[in-house]
Amino acid sequence: MHKMCVMGVRTSWRTVADGEFFCPDCGGDRNYLRRTGRRRLTVLGLPLVSRGAAGPVLECSACRGHFGPDALDHPTTVRFSAMLRDAVHTVTLALLAAGGTSSRAVRETAVDTVRAAGFADCSEDELLTLLAALAADTGRLTGTYDAVTGGHCGHQGLDPCGTALAIELHEALEPLAPHLAPAGRELLLLQGARIALADGSYTPAEREVLSTVGGALMLRPADTNRLLAAARTPS
Repeated sequence: MHKMCVMGVRTSWRTVADGEFFCPDCGGDRNYLRRTGRRRLTVLGLPLVSRGAAGPVLECSACRGHFGPDALDHPTTVRFSAMLRDAVHTVTLALLAAGGTSSRAVRETAVDTVRAAGFADCSEDELLTLLAALAADTGRLTGTYDAVTGGHCGHQGLDPCGTALAIELHEALEPLAPHLAPAGRELLLLQGARIALADGSYTPAEREVLSTVGGALMLRPADTNRLLAAARTPS
């Protein structure tokens, strides 16, 4: 025998937007409805007294779970992959700008790294063209990039990473870092280290770039130094 529910609270939902998000319960990209609602006290199933607003919530189209708007802070799988590709590309350009491209080993390692990150069609010419564009943009690099020798000429004592380039590193890495496991952040730093070490030891400018990378990835300075030392030691 079923008991009749005399009193209760019912929420009437209204859809105000939709989109795609990473559903915490499904563990993957799903469509969502952004919904707001009104709570009403019901008596014998009839809505009577308003009990205030409900939401906003994100309702997953697959599992029907409700989540707070902060669920949108987690990037979708597609967006995360794009952020990671862009981060590797930015780190690679920063290291080439700091260390030059006169070494064939450095150029090849840089291209291989960018291709492995998802830019399958990347070429040496493309990276060199981007570096030349960076150098032509006033103030992006500390000295003048020489596309022939792959080096820089400029005043000593200035920021080897270049203020604008350092800003780009932070802009590419800081939004990504919270969504990477510690091992993933370390791997991204080590990928940069391999580029810098392809022609020998780190230069001071390369070390500064890598320290900037470590900081932007929320690695402690001690951990950054440990990883860079380990990368320098042959296995």
